[in-house]
Amino acid sequence: MNWWGKLMGGSFGYMLGGPLGAVLGVALGHQLDKAFVKIMLDPEFGSGKVERVQQAFFTATFSVMGHLAKADGKVTSDEIAVASHVMAQMQLNDEQRKVAINLFNEGKQPDFPLDATLEQFRRECHRRHNLIHMFIEILISTAIADGKIDDAEHKLLVHVSAIMGVSAGAFEQLLRMVGAQQAYHQQGHSPVHRLKEAYDILGMEESSSDAEIKKAYRRLMSQHHPDKLVAKGLPEEMMKIATEKTQEIKLAYEHIKKSRI
Repeated sequence: MNWWGKLMGGSFGYMLGGPLGAVLGVALGHQLDKAFVKIMLDPEFGSGKVERVQQAFFTATFSVMGHLAKADGKVTSDEIAVASHVMAQMQLNDEQRKVAINLFNEGKQPDFPLDATLEQFRRECHRRHNLIHMFIEILISTAIADGKIDDAEHKLLVHVSAIMGVSAGAFEQLLRMVGAQQAYHQQGHSPVHRLKEAYDILGMEESSSDAEIKKAYRRLMSQHHPDKLVAKGLPEEMMKIATEKTQEIKLAYEHIKKSRI
């Protein structure tokens, strides 16, 4: 039984307390007993369990995605489309999709506890840096969905990254990579532009050596490997997202290699 089955089956050892649990409780349509929530706040209670981390990732992703979409004062159709695309990639059943939409809407509320939610999610991740980077990448994809990231969105993304323990330099690299991934697939791009974006996807420059590029490629492939991410706590339903990331990285690498022949 996966994390969702355990959650819906009442396996309380995998239930979340704190801000994440409260947000998820509302999205599920019920409030958890206060005494039970107090027990769940014990750091030893279910801490580190993969299914628990998967539950936290699902909850944080869709709620913070909703908060980010509202950062510039309005939620655009493009941002809603990204959230819907993520749900489609995950192949959520009707019940899961309803909860994901509710989480997205909870994130849009003015009283959404962003910092507390992120701080708890960071603790739940137990320094799983690749998992945290995937979370940030999904948020960047949401912000960039309408073709640009405005100042309010960028400021919020920097804030989220800082709380999650992602350095300013690492965030800018993720921003560059995700932006390049989106641009790389746009129609009408010249071969020169597409090559530049291929380098950006790998975080490399045209002056980088073959060895440096190969090293970056292998590192990124390892970081985005679907099985490794799921083992660390990525919900199984998000494997397709990770798979698409590795395909994009591989395409970029092959493009660069061909240009150097």
